[in-house]
Order: sequence, then C-alpha cells, then structure tokens
Amino acid sequence: MKPDGGLGAGRSSSNRKYSKRGYIMNWKMLAAFVAILSFLLVLVPKQSEASAPTCYSPNQPKRNYINVSVSTLWKVPGTKRTIDKYSLSNPVDMRKWTASMPSANTRKWLTGKTETQALYGQEVQILKTSGRWLQIAVKDQYTAKNKYGYPGWVPKSHVTKQQAGYNNCRKAIVKTKTADLYDDKNKKYMEISFNARLFVTKTEKDWIKVITPSSQTKWLKRSDVKIYAASTKIPKPSGSNLVNTAKMFLGLPYLWAGTSAYGFDCSGFTHSVYKYHGITIPRDASEQIKKGKSVSKNQLHPGDLLFFAYNNGKGRVHHVSMYAGNGKMIHAPRAGKKIEIISINTEPYKQEFAGARRFAY
Repeated sequence: MKPDGGLGAGRSSSNRKYSKRGYIMNWKMLAAFVAILSFLLVLVPKQSEASAPTCYSPNQPKRNYINVSVSTLWKVPGTKRTIDKYSLSNPVDMRKWTASMPSANTRKWLTGKTETQALYGQEVQILKTSGRWLQIAVKDQYTAKNKYGYPGWVPKSHVTKQQAGYNNCRKAIVKTKTADLYDDKNKKYMEISFNARLFVTKTEKDWIKVITPSSQTKWLKRSDVKIYAASTKIPKPSGSNLVNTAKMFLGLPYLWAGTSAYGFDCSGFTHSVYKYHGITIPRDASEQIKKGKSVSKNQLHPGDLLFFAYNNGKGRVHHVSMYAGNGKMIHAPRAGKKIEIISINTEPYKQEFAGARRFAY
C-alpha cells in the first residue's frame, strides 16, 4: 500500500462524515431563517398599504365608481346610434360626441332615451346586469324613481370597483369647466368635468395627487380645484355665488340628461350648480319644486329657482331656471338652444310660471 494511500483514504472518510453533518445543519439553519422571515413579513404592511396616505383605512369593503370622465345613463340597454359610440367607449370622448350632434334634431333624439349622467369618481349602486350593460343608480342624485339614486343603463366598462378606504381623505372638486388629470405632471391622462370629485393623497404648492376610481394615483393642477375635508365642509353659498357659478356656462349648448360641463339639461344645470356649493337638491325639476322654501315672485333673491308648468302653470312641471337678479333668469332652455340669461317675463315662461323655491339661505 502506498504510504499516503491509507492516509488519503482516512481523510476522505472523515470529510464525508463532516460534510453530511454540515448538510443537515445548513438545512436546519435555512428552515429557521425562512420561519423568521415569514414572521417578519406578516408584520410589514403590503406595499400598497405602506405607501398609502395616513387618511387611508385598510380592509374596507369595495364600492362601485364611474371610471370614465362622463357616463351617460340610458333608459334601456342595447344598440344606439353610430355617433353615440363616443359616449359608450372607454375612454369616452365627450367633445367628439357633442360635436357630432350639431343640429337640434340630433340632440332631440336623446329625449326620453337618456336619463342622466354620472361624473368620473361618482359612486353608484349596481341594480341589474344585462349582457355588456349595467343598470346603476347614481347615489347622490335624489329621485323618487329609486331609493339608491337616479337609475339608468351604462356599459359595464364605465364602472369599476375600488377599496373604499379613502373616504376619510380630503376631496378635490373641479372648479373649472374642465380639468386635465396627469400621469406625472407632464403627460396628460384624461380630461374631467366641472364638479368631478376625487380623494386627495398629497398636496404640493402647484399640484395635488389624487386617487382614481381604478386605484391609480394621478395629478391635478391645484388651480383647477377646491379642496375640502368633506362635502359637508363646503361653505354655505350666497345667492351671488350660485349665480356666478351658473354664468360660467353661458353659451353652452343644451344636452338632454346632461349634468356635465359638456352639456346640461335644465334641472341637471340647477342640480349641478347647487351640488358644487354643497347643497343637495333632487335631480329633476318636478321633484326640485317639492323641496326648499316657497317664495313669491316679488320676493326673489339671486340663486332662487323658478319653475314652469304646462296649462298656464297649473299642469306638469317641465322646466326650471335660476333667478339671476334684476328681473332676469339663467337657464338651459331646450335642444338646439344654449344656456342664456333672459327676462323672467319672457313668454312662454311668464305665462307658465308655477312657483319659486329657495334652498341656499
């Protein structure tokens, strides 16, 4: 036997024993490390929670929100006109849709076919499903038609679910006719309407960061919004506040069912102006006249609402306007016309006057 052969064999045997022990020890250490790491991971919040603002409340139920700039609610689901594709897609293109209806007849076609509109970020209740359509109720649009809010049908793609944990965050309300949302302060994401409301997660000198209905973070110019701790914290408006807000939309073409800066109907106009100032009134003129405080025609204040009815003011209420002061009113008249200021003695309104209501003071 070679002198170092035995020694070499002995060393090899010993190494195999130690190697086996080391292998077992390494596995035990690895298992212990994994157990400790798993414990620590339980203590560390998820990335989305760790980066969430302090106003965020985790583990809240999901709610349904409008996920397009403006969603038009239809009386029945199903096929519409070719030009209506701009209002049915995601994203919608409200400018193209309204521009594709230049005549009074193309806009009159919507009468009785559309119900109302809901803005980006508005909460809705899902009532029914039919194929690619959802029947929803807009929660902050009061109506006797449904206990949850104003009902109608929208494409499924217009609605998304979001964790409701941001409800304690401050709200940004768009105060301009329209405002742009940005991805990173430079790249435009989408245009949204006056009165759209989003939860604020961060404020800077010239910008605010908001959470979208799809739980993404985007940016808005601070000059485009007003920020409140909650809708209940909006200051009570004066009559001139209401009238000045209404005047922003002079010259805007009438749109049946409209509640956005791309077009209003008569009651959508008054409902939206009051909502912007923190006052909730019903969606339709026929129900608005039943609320508030009755005032006589010779005691009108700016901001009061005037109502008009068929049969010389004694029949069904069909129109509403806002008193603008000095014997004038501002209103959205009808398809083919634009928001205007006229005398309250203009016919047929003088003859059809059915009463006035005060909501602001």
